[in-house]
Amino acid sequence: MTVSTMETLPKMPDNRTYLDYNASAPLLPEAKDAMVQALETSANASSVHGEGRAARAVLERARGAIAGLAGVGVDHVIFTSGASEAAQLALSPIYHHPDGEIVFDKLYVSAVEHPCILSGGRFEQPEIIPVTKEGVVDIAAFAETLSNRSTEKPFLAALMLANNETGIIQPVAEMAALVHAAGGFLLVDAVQAAGRVPVDMASLGADFLILSSHKIGGPQGAGALLLGDKNIKPTPLIAGGSQEHRLRAGTENVAAIAGFGEAARLCTGRLDHMQEMIYVRDKFENQLTEICKLAGNSHGSLTIFGQQTRRLANTTCFAVKGINAETALISLDLDGISVSSGSACSSGRVEPSHVLKAMGQESDIARAAIRVSCGWNTTAADRQKFLEAWASYLRRLT
Repeated sequence: MTVSTMETLPKMPDNRTYLDYNASAPLLPEAKDAMVQALETSANASSVHGEGRAARAVLERARGAIAGLAGVGVDHVIFTSGASEAAQLALSPIYHHPDGEIVFDKLYVSAVEHPCILSGGRFEQPEIIPVTKEGVVDIAAFAETLSNRSTEKPFLAALMLANNETGIIQPVAEMAALVHAAGGFLLVDAVQAAGRVPVDMASLGADFLILSSHKIGGPQGAGALLLGDKNIKPTPLIAGGSQEHRLRAGTENVAAIAGFGEAARLCTGRLDHMQEMIYVRDKFENQLTEICKLAGNSHGSLTIFGQQTRRLANTTCFAVKGINAETALISLDLDGISVSSGSACSSGRVEPSHVLKAMGQESDIARAAIRVSCGWNTTAADRQKFLEAWASYLRRLT
């Protein structure tokens, strides 16, 4: 008897509790349906025949949904394989305009950016903008840096709208005003913010904006760079064909983009529930605090990062001094609970969070950080299961 490959693939048990939405959100049923329908149209979206035009229609419908999410025209959306590629495309020292090249002499990035931004892309070395102990970009320090510039050449600055580890929301509009007054351009990483806070480019003052499919309930393998002005374009990262307005050569992944578009369409409806989610998050954190108090003083006190700062409603990042995050994650995983320690972009390694270190936290606190991130499929029972498992883990340590 022949056994299909699908039958041999491992499948996670149904009784697990997934609380790692900031790493990757589960695929929305509607996005999955859109992908399956798109797979029936297997033609190349650049072909001129009927099948090609059908694939193109799927692509452009998704482009329209993503453009609507950010309040831009459909011809401002450039599809990529994900947010990291979109970042590398955007992080170009040379941009192009009908009137000539725009050459950036410097890249400034905040100290709490995602690694794909901190890498600097095609710039030689970014200059780091510090953050306050609350995890918010130090606008005053950056203003002083700009006032000391010895050139009037344009520059590029990058600031995420919401941090993937702590959920802290950055003052992007204030940053944009400062950057523009100094003759610069602002790149906004809205990967974690989409579907949780508004990401309208005009309101934010963003010149360029990055989105990711799998953070909002779409499939992995699709992302986008959005242009505030469609006439100001980065130097292509992948050259060749004429796809994506000649900014990203290669046949588009129509099925993944279809799922991305459907997830983006559903994003706006979730914003109405964010105020309720803030209440749920605060209640969860109060319960977490009580559990840590009851555990006694064998370990340090609980720290909830950004608790006094505006944060995403779905994210709680905390630490108990003296607890090893890697050991805690293993224990929780054995209890059927999936959470993270900071970013999921370190090849599975649990390392001290660069975000928390930038906020001035000690290494032992940064190593102890646990991130609980919820989403469209999270229930009260899921949160309660985590709290019970965490209480049990602390009792075993005493």
